[in-house]
Amino acid sequence: MQPATPTTPPLETPRLLLRPLALADAPEIQRLFPQWEIVHFLSSVVPWPYPPDGAFRFIHDISLPAIARGDEWHWTLRLKSDPDRLIGAIRLMKREQKNRGFWMAPAYQGHGLMSEAADAVTNFWFDVLKMPVLRTEKAAANLASRRISEKQGARQVGTVERDYVSGRQLAEIWEITAEEWHSRRRSVK
Repeated sequence: MQPATPTTPPLETPRLLLRPLALADAPEIQRLFPQWEIVHFLSSVVPWPYPPDGAFRFIHDISLPAIARGDEWHWTLRLKSDPDRLIGAIRLMKREQKNRGFWMAPAYQGHGLMSEAADAVTNFWFDVLKMPVLRTEKAAANLASRRISEKQGARQVGTVERDYVSGRQLAEIWEITAEEWHSRRRSVK
């Protein structure tokens, strides 16, 4: 008998609450998400211009079924100081080249919040899900995302061409193994 896949638990960082994604989050995501500063480095599967029911469709038709299958884990990001305000989202995915994706409202970017969220979900990936490696794929021009991978101790292992909302671009593949992650975490403490 195969062990049950863990559901998406609430997580916490020093400044953030990571709450499991729910259909009730759709209106707030719909309000925040369709901004060029957020979507331009996202995969071209994201429709642009973003449709009026885009958030509802994404959560209802894609996210919740993937969560139910045990293939993905999704969280909304909220400041502890303002827990009712959604400021972004992060997810983990069982895929070959891309295991994590995220976005954050521009007003909250550049303050280290996504690094906190990425550390929390990376811990979940390795410590709870017991995955051997975490891979991320990002547009080479997405320097902020690159910095998060660098801070986490990941290394670039390849490049490919990918289609983004902003057009075809060079993408970098980054990875870190569970052993590297745990070694890094021990040395940081």
